[in-house]
Amino acid sequence: MKKIALIPARYGATRFPGKMMAKLGDKTVILRTYESTVQTGVFDEVMVVTDSDIIYNEIVSNGGKAVMSKKEHECGTDRIAEAVVDMDVDIVVNVQGDEPFTQKEPLEKLLKVFEGEEGKKVRVASLMQELKEQSSIEDPNYVKVAVDKNFNALFFSRSVIPYPRSTDVKPVYYEHIGIYAFRKQTLLEFTQLEVTPLEAAEKIECLRYLENGIPMKMVVTSYMGVEIDTPEDLEKAAKLL
Repeated sequence: MKKIALIPARYGATRFPGKMMAKLGDKTVILRTYESTVQTGVFDEVMVVTDSDIIYNEIVSNGGKAVMSKKEHECGTDRIAEAVVDMDVDIVVNVQGDEPFTQKEPLEKLLKVFEGEEGKKVRVASLMQELKEQSSIEDPNYVKVAVDKNFNALFFSRSVIPYPRSTDVKPVYYEHIGIYAFRKQTLLEFTQLEVTPLEAAEKIECLRYLENGIPMKMVVTSYMGVEIDTPEDLEKAAKLL
């Protein structure tokens, strides 16, 4: 299978405008994300897809690969779908531009679910890690995911799911990590689907798959990076350098 990583990156993030170009140590967030993805060595190609000349020039001037996209995309998946239409590829991995500590092992586990007879049934897959701190569980900036016994996603939410109604049960909470993979055809089909009600309410694009009956396989990882959604996240990330 030919596997590529595409990193959607827009300049005008709602919660943290310009975060892709924010400095994390001596490099920008987007450049660190690109370089760490390349260094995993699990992809045939890695590319940033952006609507920003600033981000495009940041990647290209540092020897990386980038392509320009339209500005009006609703989400990152729509953005990379535009780029992948004419590419000869089997599996496309969407690596969020605000994940500067992308690691090899989680990506290998993610790609592995597409292998073998069972893997042929998988159309979309994503990563999740266990959340243990109560403050993170309650924080709407942390997207939670509930799964079935086969680790297929049941629901994504910024709210606390499952809600601990019974004090006798200690539920496991998972955070959805914004790195996911799909077969090319499924990605292209996604772009033909309208934004769904739950997706619009939660501002979580993965809900569009679930609302259209497309299963999403979740893969547990011990990923310990920081997704940079706020200036406070940038401060946490700086401590990991």
